[in-house]
Amino acid sequence: MHCHDLSNHINIPKNAKKVVLVGNPNVGKSVVFNALTGLYVDVSNFPGTTLDISYGIVGPYAIIDTPGVYGVSSFNQEEIVARDVILGADIVINVIDAVHLERDLFLTQQIIDMGIPVIVALNMLDEVKKQGIEIDVDLLSDLLGVPVIPTVAVKKEGLDEIKQSIEKARVGHIEPELQRKLTKLLEKVGTQGEALLVLEGDPHVAGRHGIEPEPYREEIYMQRRLRVNDIIQHVSKDVIKGASFATKLGRWMINPLTGIPILLGVMYLMYELVAVFIAQTVVEFTEGMVMGEIYQPFIINLVGRLISEESFIGALLIGEFGILTMTVIYILGLLLPLVLGFYFFLSAMEDSGYLPRVAAMVDRALAFIGLNGRAIIPFILGFGCVTMATITTRLLGSDRERKIAIFLLALAIPCSAQIGVIAVLIGSLGLNYVIGYIAIMFSILVIVGTILNKLFPGESTHLLIDIPPLRIPRVDNVLKKTITKSWHFLKEATPLFAIGALILGILDLTGLLEMIQVALAPLTEGWLKLPREAATAFIMGFVRRDFGAAGLFDLTITPMQTLIASVTISLFVPCIASGMIIIKELNKKLAAIIWISVIILAFLFGGILAQVLI
Repeated sequence: MHCHDLSNHINIPKNAKKVVLVGNPNVGKSVVFNALTGLYVDVSNFPGTTLDISYGIVGPYAIIDTPGVYGVSSFNQEEIVARDVILGADIVINVIDAVHLERDLFLTQQIIDMGIPVIVALNMLDEVKKQGIEIDVDLLSDLLGVPVIPTVAVKKEGLDEIKQSIEKARVGHIEPELQRKLTKLLEKVGTQGEALLVLEGDPHVAGRHGIEPEPYREEIYMQRRLRVNDIIQHVSKDVIKGASFATKLGRWMINPLTGIPILLGVMYLMYELVAVFIAQTVVEFTEGMVMGEIYQPFIINLVGRLISEESFIGALLIGEFGILTMTVIYILGLLLPLVLGFYFFLSAMEDSGYLPRVAAMVDRALAFIGLNGRAIIPFILGFGCVTMATITTRLLGSDRERKIAIFLLALAIPCSAQIGVIAVLIGSLGLNYVIGYIAIMFSILVIVGTILNKLFPGESTHLLIDIPPLRIPRVDNVLKKTITKSWHFLKEATPLFAIGALILGILDLTGLLEMIQVALAPLTEGWLKLPREAATAFIMGFVRRDFGAAGLFDLTITPMQTLIASVTISLFVPCIASGMIIIKELNKKLAAIIWISVIILAFLFGGILAQVLI
């Protein structure tokens, strides 16, 4: 049952005008409702607390509250309830958050397109001033075609004016082309509001009238977004006077002239923390002293009392590729400190509100590879875990963008554990090698992304993202995220590492490993100019890329060979868990194409690098 039957909840006098409050979640709508009706309603910052319909009879009006929604549609229960109440409204009071005009005006314009008389309550104007933003309220009213009343609901400012202005509500401006379609459809449905929802493909409203939903949702949404963006450009401007330092810093982070140096500074801090302090000082202690001098002799001695190290089982447990030696030492001694350090830094950036600002800054640049700024979020999360980042691509605006982003995540975004190992390998060679590695990986991402942008037809969608206030990260939040993500890494990686060690051990003991190394010698020695033993690292890379990268530690190679091997293994196939998620998010055929393409590209770019540098 998708139709919300108001008669079960509201006893409205026959001649009362239905005045409906509508707004996004957390815009202060319930406070306005309380002021208009004098009734108690739960006021909370949790979305959805007004799911039950609240109403009050005030003179000739029935004032009706609705759940907070981002649009009038049928995607969830809140929207279905709000949709049916709005369709029955005589007047709508649309409460919007002045700080988030770009988000909230989309709903405003949709209500205007429904042909319902509207008053806009422009709420939270005090927050706007703190953030150094000026809004031309009169011009906003002219462009929308409806009254706009400035309010600060929590201080009761502007609420009396809303009460006195209800009769001034009027129908706003509608795009002529949309109006033409609406007029044509009005012959089949009862109201302009229902006509709009049928045009936007609402199957439930169309079903009420026995007609098929129309296929114009994407077109109407796009035109509405363009109109809202145009309005905001005219009515809103940033000013320095009155803005707090956090607001100014937040703007500097978005402006490329100041944002890029800030981003480089942030990356340098991460390099000093992960690649220098943790990768060298901390890992030297955990891997060298704790695992190398204490754990390894202990476990070899303990297991050796029961099983000879020279036996087949003994070699699998405590040999060169032993499950109880190599796996445990790599996981706990080498990778865990690096993963903890990386997730700590990433969690701090998430909690501070910095990531959305990076997204806004790089929006235009990402258009060259067929994406918008929102894609920077899965990319940055991919530096933590590619599996999680692949799921996060659902926030992108189109399937085309998801395919491009998932391909690039699989190819050119190393995960936290892999970054940690690479940091140890490259960081010890000096900052120039680190910069060279980053420049090469970035260039490959741009090259492949540009090609994918040409191969997949279409264009990138427009960026629509909330920019939260900039704040100092909460230590408890950062530590909680760091521990949770690191624990997830241990649970996912440890079994795979153990399986990889077991396979390598069997290959080594049966002589197959040496045969594979000989068979791949033209590729490793001839094309990549690495020792033939590098084949072992790539075999390990099929289990996890960080496992393969860790295998490079056993090679005796020059700094330039280290750079080539690091780039090649960074581009290698994603881990098994990521591969399974790619199949789930796309399909088996596309996942197979990505998997094979990534192997070819890894050896292609690695070989080209070797031919140029050596």
